[in-house]
Amino acid sequence: MAKPGDDLDSDKCGGGLIASERPPSPHLARLSEKARDYARAARSENTQRAYDADWRHFASWLRRQGLDPLPPDPQTVGLYLAACMEGSPGLAPLSVSSLERRLSGVCWRYRQLGSPLDTSDRHIATVLAGIRRTHGRPPAQKEAIFADDLLAMLAALPNDLRGLRDKAILAIGFAGGLRRSEIVGLDCGPDQTEDGIGWIEIFGASKTPNGAASWAAEGGQETGSEPTGDGGLLLTINGKTGWREVEIGRGSSPVSCPVAMLETWMRLGRVSHGPVFRPVTRKNAGVSPERLTDKHVARLVQKTALAAGIRGDLPEGERRLAFSGHSLRAGLASSAKIEEAHVQKHLGHASPEMTRRYQRKRDRFKVNLTKAAGL
Repeated sequence: MAKPGDDLDSDKCGGGLIASERPPSPHLARLSEKARDYARAARSENTQRAYDADWRHFASWLRRQGLDPLPPDPQTVGLYLAACMEGSPGLAPLSVSSLERRLSGVCWRYRQLGSPLDTSDRHIATVLAGIRRTHGRPPAQKEAIFADDLLAMLAALPNDLRGLRDKAILAIGFAGGLRRSEIVGLDCGPDQTEDGIGWIEIFGASKTPNGAASWAAEGGQETGSEPTGDGGLLLTINGKTGWREVEIGRGSSPVSCPVAMLETWMRLGRVSHGPVFRPVTRKNAGVSPERLTDKHVARLVQKTALAAGIRGDLPEGERRLAFSGHSLRAGLASSAKIEEAHVQKHLGHASPEMTRRYQRKRDRFKVNLTKAAGL
């Protein structure tokens, strides 16, 4: 039996897929390593980091109580859930959604250890139901960024190399309805990096609306061919719900066209292979080969929303917390006046209900059941 606080790393057990003994042959050793790689790829890096943090918190609590992590004990987990809602000096109690995520992380680790936790046990299910009833609140939603807001944010950015990159990030994130991890996870083409989650392809018109030659993503060279149509950008993304294609059409003006902004960034940044969005060196002297982190998108949205004066009726502290990378997705979902099914597919949602959660103030009171009932 493991001792309290032991590091029960799922990689050491092959993600729950491989026996604990060393494989007897080189062939099985290679298969074991491959299985561990697949087990690590079962969750996104962000989710895996969160689950690892959840398990460390749970294991630390067990150690302080003098309890063993194995075998999993529903009654102990129920006590842990109650303890999480007490908070600690200087820290507020967890929200219900954060607590549910923490429980998911604990359950995931137990499954990898080959000892699944029964969350239907009354010691867990009843305690969690009581917590939801006592502490449950409507989900806190970030402010949506609409088209006019986005234009103001773009205008607040400079036209140096870093500013051009950030304009492309905001415009592509909005028009594509992308998660921040999907934005920074884009590559210039398929199979170019190990950590990429998708790639781009530019089609159609080879000249931007102002007549400047566009950047051909396939070869990273300018082309002089005549436009063959509006064209646009095709993103192939491996997101939370699997692979999907996202089409981004060209805009009516260079200052609002996501494709033109991307082409400008790639041309001036000399980006033709590997990650699309990368750090810019000091004084805009060049572009780093590394990939931007998704935290840059969140900070960028917050900074430019403040600079553009969006929701100026709120105190600055509240305004900063009101926006995040998801504000771009919510803005597109709320602005696009098309059938809901198209928005759902574009955003990569598994259900219409999730899409509706992103639609801020759209179609409210359009259907009036009061009048329909005769009142």
